Amino acid sequence: MNSVRRQGRHGRGMRGPMAWPRVPAMRSRGQRFDEVVLDAFERVCDRAQIKRVPIELAVEDVPPSDPAPWEDQIALARAFPAEGPLPARVVVYRRPLETRADNEGELVELIDIVMCEQIAGLLGINPDDLKEC
Repeated sequence: MNSVRRQGRHGRGMRGPMAWPRVPAMRSRGQRFDEVVLDAFERVCDRAQIKRVPIELAVEDVPPSDPAPWEDQIALARAFPAEGPLPARVVVYRRPLETRADNEGELVELIDIVMCEQIAGLLGINPDDLKEC
């Protein structure tokens, strides 16, 4: 006679996951960072009224080891203008930004500033024009 075990060996029930999907605890630090970057990108694009200019967005952990000649410190992000059929691109680097922020609020603010600078550089406008008042 086979019986189905409904309890663990200590009589406490079967074990399950600590947090179910769709619970904030299930998102990794990288996923939360991606969401903050995407939100900042959308806010800046709304302020710049970018509708027709295609701009790709990417997040990488660290910048490449070969910095550009004009960079004297580690890059937080880079903007690449459109070339032929390729659209303009903004690449944001997660680890350098996270190390410069002391908490989540500072990180959100820093990402917003970096995104304003990169998109303003692509559009050829002053970054202060894209910052929130």
